[in-house]
Amino acid sequence: MLGAMFWGGITGFAVFLGALVGIYFKIKKYIVGFIMALGTGVLIGAASFELLIKSVKNAGIKITAIGFILGAIIFTILDFIIAQKGGNERKRSKEKPEGYSGLAIFIGTLMDAIPESLIIGVSLIKEYHVSWILVIAIFISNFPEGLSSTIGLKKDGYSNSKIFFLWLMVLVTSSLSSLIGFIFFENASKSLVNGIGSFAAGGIVAMVSSTMMPEAYKEGGSVVGFISAIGLLSALILSHFE
Repeated sequence: MLGAMFWGGITGFAVFLGALVGIYFKIKKYIVGFIMALGTGVLIGAASFELLIKSVKNAGIKITAIGFILGAIIFTILDFIIAQKGGNERKRSKEKPEGYSGLAIFIGTLMDAIPESLIIGVSLIKEYHVSWILVIAIFISNFPEGLSSTIGLKKDGYSNSKIFFLWLMVLVTSSLSSLIGFIFFENASKSLVNGIGSFAAGGIVAMVSSTMMPEAYKEGGSVVGFISAIGLLSALILSHFE
C-alpha cells in the first residue's frame, strides 16, 4: 500500500522537478524536445510491452482491444475539451504560448497524471513489485510537462509560490491515485486488471500522439525520430529484465 503511494509520488515528482528547472534555469528548447522524444518512445514501449502484451496473454484479445479503444476515445474527448480552454499548451515549451489558460494547463496535467499513477497502483496488485518501465516512462514524460507548463502559468501571472503549490497538488494527487488503484482493484479479477491496463495503454498512445510527438518534432527536429526509437528499444530491454 505504501509502495503504491511512493511510486505514484515519484512520477508526480517529475512534474514538480520540471517546474523547479523551468523557474530557475534556462533550458534550450531542443533539449526539451529530445527529452520529450525519449519519453515518447519509452511510453509507447511501456504501453506495448508492459500493458498490451500482458493484457492479451491474461485477458484475451477481445478485452484488450475494447479496453484499448475505450482508453483512446475517452482521452481524446477529454483532451479536446481541455484544449478548448488552452490546456493543449501543457506540454509546450514555447516562450509565449497563445490561447493558453493557466487553470486549463493545470487541469490538463492532472488529466495526464491521474490515470498514469492509477495504473502504477494497479500494476502492483498481481506482481507486488513496481513496473520499472511504467515508472521510468511516466517520469521522463512528466518532466518536460512540468517544465513547459510552468512557462504558461508564469505568463498567466502565477507567482512562483502558487506554481509550486499547484505542482505539489499534482504530486499528492499522483500518490493518492496510485493508492486508490491498488486498493480499489485489489480483489479484481485478472481479466479486469489487465483490461484496465489496456485501457491505460490506449490513453497513453492517444496522449503521446496528440501532444508529445508533435511538440518533440517541432522543438528537436528530425533527429527526434531516432531518439524516440532509442526510447522504444530501451523499454523493450527493460521489459526483458523485469
